Amino acid sequence: MRSFRGLQTETRTVDSGGHPIHCVLLRPEHQSGLLPGLLWIHGGGYVTGGSYMVYFSRARDIAHEIGAVVLAPDYRLAKEVPFPAALEDCYAALQYLFDHADELGVDPARISVGGESAGGGLTAALCMYARDRGEFPIHAQFPLYPMLDCEDTDSSRDNHAMVWNTERNHAAWKVYLSALDPNEPVPAYASPARQTDYRGLPPAYTFVCDGEPFYCETLEFVRKLNEAGVEASCDVYHANTHAFDLLRPWLTVSKLARKTMLEAARRLL
Repeated sequence: MRSFRGLQTETRTVDSGGHPIHCVLLRPEHQSGLLPGLLWIHGGGYVTGGSYMVYFSRARDIAHEIGAVVLAPDYRLAKEVPFPAALEDCYAALQYLFDHADELGVDPARISVGGESAGGGLTAALCMYARDRGEFPIHAQFPLYPMLDCEDTDSSRDNHAMVWNTERNHAAWKVYLSALDPNEPVPAYASPARQTDYRGLPPAYTFVCDGEPFYCETLEFVRKLNEAGVEASCDVYHANTHAFDLLRPWLTVSKLARKTMLEAARRLL
């Protein structure tokens, strides 16, 4: 166990159907009693990234400033194994968090899920999957600027923004969905924007900027949650960079997004 900016950090191994999944565990150093649990899913377009990204994520802020135990899984990437491997791995990590709640000092009634970009897409998919299976009640979800829609939207079509754009989006979705029958509809567990029933999903908070590809699908996701009677809100910031809060944390807009997200997390958690 090591210390990282007021957090204890260690690694855990989760079994996902015979596949060992490496996870990073963050725990506040000076907190006692049962804490909220947070499964945090990294971004990277489903094709890149890793659990190490939790160290500069909003989950680190939640763990440190609010006090939560965070588990970040190294789910299998689509360039190695396409959908549904990543979802299965995240579900195994969620089960681990519930099964080991006592050991970790986690309140099982306050276990939530969140992530950035593709991790946000997996957050939404995991909440749908968990709802339908009825095994683990997720308390809240934080799908930040999530990658939800395998089809073009008004903001992802002909987008040439920095970091993520139409070309990269098309390429990533093609890899992620490569094991599916192209003649069959894409399931909501793969592309959450395909969901038709949003009832009974966990309360949600997210934010997105207006110049990035996932702007429209994020707003549509929140709208559909609200229509289904689910508490959900989204803050929109004026910027042109996907994951602006992580890649340009010194900007005023990034500092505001961080502050507002922590306020929302404090309220929901």
